Amino acid sequence: MAKNLSALGFMSGTSGDGVDASVIDSNGKDIINIKYNRFDPYPISLSKRIHKVKERVSKIQDLLKYSLEVKELEREITDFHIDIAIKILKEIDYDLIGFHGHTIYHNSDEKISKQIGLGAHLSKKTNKTVVYDFRQNDLKNGGEGAPLSPVYHLALVKSLYNKKKLKLPISILNIGGIANITEINDEFKISSRDIGPGNCLIDMWVRKNSKKLYDENGNLAKKGKTDKFIFDQYLDNYYYSKIGFKRSLDTNDFDVSFAKGLSFENGTTTMTDLTSELLSKKIGNNDIFVSGGGRKNKSLIFQLKNKIKNKLFLIDDLNIDGDYIESQAFAFLSIRSYLGLPISFPSTTNCKKPSLGGVIVKNF
Repeated sequence: MAKNLSALGFMSGTSGDGVDASVIDSNGKDIINIKYNRFDPYPISLSKRIHKVKERVSKIQDLLKYSLEVKELEREITDFHIDIAIKILKEIDYDLIGFHGHTIYHNSDEKISKQIGLGAHLSKKTNKTVVYDFRQNDLKNGGEGAPLSPVYHLALVKSLYNKKKLKLPISILNIGGIANITEINDEFKISSRDIGPGNCLIDMWVRKNSKKLYDENGNLAKKGKTDKFIFDQYLDNYYYSKIGFKRSLDTNDFDVSFAKGLSFENGTTTMTDLTSELLSKKIGNNDIFVSGGGRKNKSLIFQLKNKIKNKLFLIDDLNIDGDYIESQAFAFLSIRSYLGLPISFPSTTNCKKPSLGGVIVKNF
């Protein structure tokens, strides 16, 4: 029997607040041993630059227009990851690094997804094999390049099911900047898709109208009232007609200009209500376990529970830290890529056939 591989997975999400890192042991199929998790916040200056560049790159031509800024940011983000990887090595060893990088542009219609991150540089400085640029094979295969975590969700559920910790069918709802759901039936068949904004609408509003980066615990949303006119207008005139049909989404699909004129508190409440409304429309009938930073927004989770009839739990209820599902996923994806196993499927990204994963580099 082949031995398990150990991998460090990195995730720098759309919130741009820092880097999640996890080390797991796995056979790339149905054995998952979570060994280590940590979070390292970006310096505020770097976080602001990430958001500035992300906002500027709203169409494919902008990647060329702002190429110098993108390259500088790419180097700085990579160096930040290198420092973390070396610190972790002093605590626990690993075979591979799964390097997500930072998504600077994603458009499934154009079949383009740009994650910045210098995989060869990371490999050279850490003396480790690095797997990165995970989305390109899927895009070449007719897929949308996202979501990529479902195959990890499936392996995690299999592992927990074998330990009699849960029942099928089940759904994993990840609320990051974008929200995606993985549905797993009683035969371990999976389907997945992005289902709407996660934290991005709320975060955008808070950043544009205050010095805060996000609505901590959903406390701001408790202070305002939903503007029903703005709420209905957004759903009818924008979301359902323009982006509600997409399988994969990007934060660039959303902006908050439609709410101009609202007070800070009412705008935050309206964004939270809109987010819960959009997510509630795309959730099936399974029991749902929520992961990602959005699960900490108590106002969002409260509203979501009120709008759906099925049961909604935190993945933490299964004794798994919901902050690190995505970083664990990219550790797992690096193991599958290294073993030559597919990471995306017609039922997850709409690719034509199961697609292999990232670029593997050994630069030492």
